[in-house]
Amino acid sequence: MTSDEARMTLPMACDIGAKSSSKGHFRRWIGYKLHIDSADGQIPISCILTSASLHDSQAAIPLAKMSAERVTSLYDLMDSAYDSKTIRDFSRSLGHVPIIDFNKRRNGIKKEMEPATSIRYRERTNSERVNSRLKDDFGGRSLMVRGGPKVFAHLMFGILALTADQLIRLLTV
Repeated sequence: MTSDEARMTLPMACDIGAKSSSKGHFRRWIGYKLHIDSADGQIPISCILTSASLHDSQAAIPLAKMSAERVTSLYDLMDSAYDSKTIRDFSRSLGHVPIIDFNKRRNGIKKEMEPATSIRYRERTNSERVNSRLKDDFGGRSLMVRGGPKVFAHLMFGILALTADQLIRLLTV
């Protein structure tokens, strides 16, 4: 299945999303969710817009396929929400090393990463920074348009500006 076919299997209707924060606060919203795959240097590579209710792990494989068609990478860094054999096996099939935090809910025990893997895993904070910058600096927090195509277009304008800003930062360092 191509990345476009895989992406088309994901729901893209406006609906209700919910999640709890790291501090236990429950948050709900109506709309969509943007899944972003980014590289080192906080450069976005691929984005998929889905229904707000879609779990992040369901977009992992289509997003990885899109990114693999665009860039050559060595690692897939993901948090514990992506801890599944299917995602790890798919990452390996792309020739990547999956560095995915272990989910302690699976067996009640939190497995620790090896020291070298743990050091590389720290780079995952870059993806959190990309999401944060899109929301705070490039208009991704509150959109005032209706419909998936318009929402996606506005978010892509933000992604484009964020990418240009990150490239300029990398060049001026």
